[in-house]
Amino acid sequence: MRIGVRLGVDVGSVRIGVARCDPGGILASPLETVKAGKGDVDRLVRLVEENEAIEVIVGLPTSLSGREGPAATSARRFATMLAERLSPEIVRLYDERLTTVTAESGLRAGGVHGQARRKVVDQAAAAVLLQAALDGERLTGRPPGEGVRGAGE
Repeated sequence: MRIGVRLGVDVGSVRIGVARCDPGGILASPLETVKAGKGDVDRLVRLVEENEAIEVIVGLPTSLSGREGPAATSARRFATMLAERLSPEIVRLYDERLTTVTAESGLRAGGVHGQARRKVVDQAAAAVLLQAALDGERLTGRPPGEGVRGAGE
C-alpha cells in the first residue's frame, strides 16, 4: 500500500462530495461538500494542495450492468479538467456503483434525517467510494481504477 493522503470525489450536478483518508490509506472520512459549478475545480485543486494528497479518486457512475450513461460522461469530463490542473498521473476514475445508496442507508441507520442528511450525503458517498478504492488497492497491490489524462495529452 502506498503511503499518502488520497481524496475521494463524488461528482454530482448540484454538489460534489469530497472525502479524505489518513496518510496510511486505512480509513476514509467525509471532508467537505463543494457546490458544483463555477469555482468547483479551483476548490478541489486547493483541497489537494491543503491535504498534500498524492491521488484523487473520482467516482465513475455506471449502471449495474456496467454501462456508462450521461452521469459517467460528466464524471469523466470533470476528472479530465482536474487532471489538466493537477499532475495527470494522480487523478483516477473508480467505479462508484451504489455509493450514494450505501451512504444514504448508513446515515439513515445513524439517525441522520431530512435536511441534515442532504447536507452530508455527498461527503458520505465520497467516503464510501474512497474506502472501496483503498480496500481494492490493499487487496491487489495496484492503484485503484483507471488513470485520467488531460484533454491535450
